[in-house]
Amino acid sequence: MKFYKVGFFIVFIFFIWFGYTTISSSPESKQARTMEANNVLNEKDQVVVNSTSSTENKQFAELENYLQDEPILDGALVGISIRSASTGDLLYDSLGDTRLKPASNMKLITGFAALSVLGEDHRFTTEILTNGDITENRLDGDLYIKGKGDPTLLPEDFKLLAKKVQESGIQTINGDIIGDDTWYDDVRLSRGLNWSDEHWYYGAQISALTASPNKDYDAGSIIVEVHPSDQAGDKPKVIISPKVDYIEIQNNAKTVSANQEEDVTLNRKHGTNIFTIDGTIPVDSSSVKEWMSVWEPTGYVLDLFKQSLKEQGITWNGTWKTGRVKDGSEVLYSHKSMPLSELFVPFMKLSNNAHAEVMVKEMGKVVHGEGSWEKGMEVIEAELEKAGIDATKLDLRDGSGISHANLLTPNAISSLLYRARQEEWFPVYLHSLPDAGNPERMLGGTLRYRMADLPVQAKTGTIAGVSTLSGYVESKSGETVIFSILVNNLVDEDDGPQVVDQIVKKIYEIF
Repeated sequence: MKFYKVGFFIVFIFFIWFGYTTISSSPESKQARTMEANNVLNEKDQVVVNSTSSTENKQFAELENYLQDEPILDGALVGISIRSASTGDLLYDSLGDTRLKPASNMKLITGFAALSVLGEDHRFTTEILTNGDITENRLDGDLYIKGKGDPTLLPEDFKLLAKKVQESGIQTINGDIIGDDTWYDDVRLSRGLNWSDEHWYYGAQISALTASPNKDYDAGSIIVEVHPSDQAGDKPKVIISPKVDYIEIQNNAKTVSANQEEDVTLNRKHGTNIFTIDGTIPVDSSSVKEWMSVWEPTGYVLDLFKQSLKEQGITWNGTWKTGRVKDGSEVLYSHKSMPLSELFVPFMKLSNNAHAEVMVKEMGKVVHGEGSWEKGMEVIEAELEKAGIDATKLDLRDGSGISHANLLTPNAISSLLYRARQEEWFPVYLHSLPDAGNPERMLGGTLRYRMADLPVQAKTGTIAGVSTLSGYVESKSGETVIFSILVNNLVDEDDGPQVVDQIVKKIYEIF
């Protein structure tokens, strides 16, 4: 019996010794020992720092202290990934593989895929077609306007299209005017869009046949301006741009005396194009100006096209409606948009959501023959896989980042930004990013009032509780560094940029 006890004790000691040596010699343990020597730790999470410089480690510690001590970040999640632009090596990682909401940093992914799949020379087409004969300035048949996704069509473009109809010899249409938007599917809003966003320009519906009010190219939207009356008690003046019969204004607002508060509220009744204006505006107040989305952009286009046809003296005896171009119809004129390389400037610098969603559907149409979010997102995921990023560990719901269900990791974003630098189209991609502190709107974009003293080109992102920034910075030493900063769970997202900018400044100093 004593023999068995002694034998059991010897076996027990052997297993303890074997387990210790096995664990301590494993790759994970070796990595842990290296991290213990080189990494900076804080109380919130473990951070990977690939540095042997004591000066850099001290600066990283200062960054960690800032993240720990900044009151705005209490209860928030801060994911940071920093890479060398020349090698792609990961230099710093805090929650780098944690899935976080990217907000408009999602556009970096969509833009990468669009340039890879569609190409920088890709253009969107709008066609004018007929399915009848033209005799004695009369078209015996229908006139079609077929959209293929162009988000840059302006009111003046419809004047050009109408003029082309007139130049083809048509003065009278013995038929209907038909808008064909079937290049894409009829799903107008992306999955996960918040209901409270859908009446604003950044939540506009996506149609293959759409229009923009000005050269910001906010497709599917109009501009509503409210001006105070000269007399207190009167209704304010409302101006719509462009002027269309497609919408209805219900003006319930009132002009009040100069010493009262401006409190004007604009809305659109869901499922309609009835825009309501409520509240008060003082007689000496500046105007209130908002960009608002329309319900069903195809009808918006038909209204603009009809107006332009009338200006050219063209009449018709049929109706106007949506439908599909009949087989055998003849193309009278084909209008081309600007190339994707030019569209990328307002897309990225102004963070245009509609452009992102159009690109998603266009990629689905080009690759899979179906202009839908489902097929477009499949294309984006495939491009991520080609770039060496595991898309199964991410959750992608749209192209713009407006959905709170989108989930990316800082390391995935920084890795993609490194891969982008290897592509021939990278100059287009880089030029499209907002240039920090540049006061020119189409250069500085959403960063024109931020970090004027830092050489930063990066994409901003903001949704409720989220503030993000990812891009490139030329560090104090002259080295280009890639960074991705995703801040989630903020009490007030408006506090985010000041924190993010401080982090970028520290990155600039460290490298």
